[in-house]
Amino acid sequence: MNRIVVEVTPEYLPGQSEPDNNKFTFAYHIAIRNLGDTTAQLISRHWIITDGNAKIKEIQGPGVVGEKPLIAPGQSFRYSSGVVLDTEVGTMEGSYQMVSDHGETFDAQIPAFLLSVPGTVH
Repeated sequence: MNRIVVEVTPEYLPGQSEPDNNKFTFAYHIAIRNLGDTTAQLISRHWIITDGNAKIKEIQGPGVVGEKPLIAPGQSFRYSSGVVLDTEVGTMEGSYQMVSDHGETFDAQIPAFLLSVPGTVH
């Protein structure tokens, strides 16, 4: 059985942001956990990024941070990346395209998470 759980911790980066120029930089820290009973490889990613003006940007590409990790049952893969928004608030969500060691392809959902400058959303 394929059970991949994705946990995300977003972080606002004030030192890399330029609020006066509508540039808000966020990091997001990802933990991909394999709770299934078969090894799975992350092949590609699909992100949907929505800023506070409802402008949507989609990103698709191979792997994550230059890797296509194999994640064995009970193991995790962690990485960090970032995104720049034109607004103080936005959301990200998407999926990882995975393949099991049996050759089965499936999607691991990335739940929607909030990107927000501290104090902007209560």
